[in-house]
Amino acid sequence: MNSSPRDAAPQGLAAVRRVDYSGDGLVESDVAASPYLQARAWVDDAVAAAEERDDVPEPTAISVATVDATGTPDVRTVLMRFLDERGPGFVTNLDSAKSEHLKANPRVAAALTWPSLYRAIRFRGSAELVGRDEVEAYFDSRPYGSRLSAWASDQSRPADDRHQLERKWQEVLERFPDTGSDHDVPVPDFWGGWRIVCDEVEFWAGRRNRLHDRIVFRRTGDGDLADAASWTRLRLQP
Repeated sequence: MNSSPRDAAPQGLAAVRRVDYSGDGLVESDVAASPYLQARAWVDDAVAAAEERDDVPEPTAISVATVDATGTPDVRTVLMRFLDERGPGFVTNLDSAKSEHLKANPRVAAALTWPSLYRAIRFRGSAELVGRDEVEAYFDSRPYGSRLSAWASDQSRPADDRHQLERKWQEVLERFPDTGSDHDVPVPDFWGGWRIVCDEVEFWAGRRNRLHDRIVFRRTGDGDLADAASWTRLRLQP
């Protein structure tokens, strides 16, 4: 019997998994006292690696999963623009699909993944809006073109074609000419940021023979990510 493409596909994918992970792993004695310190260390490592290597592109790219009004999960990848003791955060159009989801149901999950470093961090919790002062400070630090795009795109809304996007861009370009100032493009009222207030943070480190390390911090108190007393730590089997 001739095999169909459906029959052949799993065999091809199985071959991809023959790579054995050779990461350093993560043992309890090397884990930082709080989830913030551990996350900060790994993010800093990834950013440093990206400056030295070609196999760590976009080290702050974070996948964000939300749930829509029907209970269907949705995920997309954005850039993490905030990370402090309060949690990781990102910026977006506040009328976008992910923002609409979070307004209705703030429960959220996110993941940073660095395949070449054999590391990943998973965040679970609830989203809250980033303060307007932080949003404005970040917006003013963006390149001129990125500030324009915040105005030009009705994010998540249908577009007739590429020409419609280019026409809107030209309109915004004429409205806010480049003066060389950080304030030549104002922050749109419909643009802002979301921060994940975490209830759980998992650190995954790849090991040989699929015996990976999974160290999880789970919230037990009201403190932030840097408050070690507000978290309990445990190991999960891979």
